[in-house]
Amino acid sequence: MNKTILKTLKIALPIVLGVFLIWYSLSKVSINELVTYFKNANYSWILLGMFLGLLSHLSRAYRWLFMLEPMGYNVKLPNSIMAVFATYLINYTIPRAGEVARASILTNYEGVPFEKGFGTIVAERIADLIVISGIILLTLFLQFDFIYSFLVERFEPTKILFSLGLLIVASIAIFLFIKRSQTTFALKVKTFFNGLIEGAFSIFKMKKKWAFIFHTLFIWGMYVLMFYVTSFCLPELQSLPFGAILIGFISASFTIAATNGGIGAYPLAVYAAFSIFGIAEEPSIAFGWIMWTSQTLLIIIFGGLSLLYLPIYNRNKAKETI
Repeated sequence: MNKTILKTLKIALPIVLGVFLIWYSLSKVSINELVTYFKNANYSWILLGMFLGLLSHLSRAYRWLFMLEPMGYNVKLPNSIMAVFATYLINYTIPRAGEVARASILTNYEGVPFEKGFGTIVAERIADLIVISGIILLTLFLQFDFIYSFLVERFEPTKILFSLGLLIVASIAIFLFIKRSQTTFALKVKTFFNGLIEGAFSIFKMKKKWAFIFHTLFIWGMYVLMFYVTSFCLPELQSLPFGAILIGFISASFTIAATNGGIGAYPLAVYAAFSIFGIAEEPSIAFGWIMWTSQTLLIIIFGGLSLLYLPIYNRNKAKETI
């Protein structure tokens, strides 16, 4: 396939998917109903959720310094903060383009080679992947009885066991094939997973590894907490069990990568998770939109200011050193 067409599809498909999902979610709840939910929401909880989200982003920017310092780069914290916010904002336009821009910002303003800066971002993602995997396992452990009962009610137990057995056998077969195969695809997969393992263990080799681990847990703790406290903004969700919060958070988090910042998909993912617990459709989708809108507004404000102030801040610093 032509590279130009491929690049165009990478940009266009998430946008088209996002537009479709917006239409689909609004077909479930009318705009008038959605506006009513927004009007009647308790904005004290929404603002608290935005503040917790802000703390998580600031912590991510500070954590990044721990990975750059061992390589001999003493990056200014304001540049790290602005690079992180710029990343989130740019990801709303082209998925995953923000990570490239983030490494480029350090190259331009701090002299960090692009490949080294990008390498630290990949290592960060590995740490984040480990934590989200831990949250998923914790959720499965805490809500095992509920999830099992839910599946049994809707599917035959024999089919569930057969599917799990089939999945385990298929996983073992794929693992053995990739381990023994020397095909280009198998080698890429092995290289990828070896890189994940190496990146994960490299965290424990850095000088400030415990500070890095603390901030990683803090970042994700703030993510879960902002989702939880924001749910109090609607009276219909104030008795929501914490298990629903965890499942809703996990479900919604995966939509961020699927579309441009989760646009359209985020409210539907929240609804899909909450419906397991018998939560009504309208408040679930409305909460998804409130949650997504508040955090997106935070990114637009701070991301936009970061892109505007980055050259001004670094120009002033350059003058100070003359």
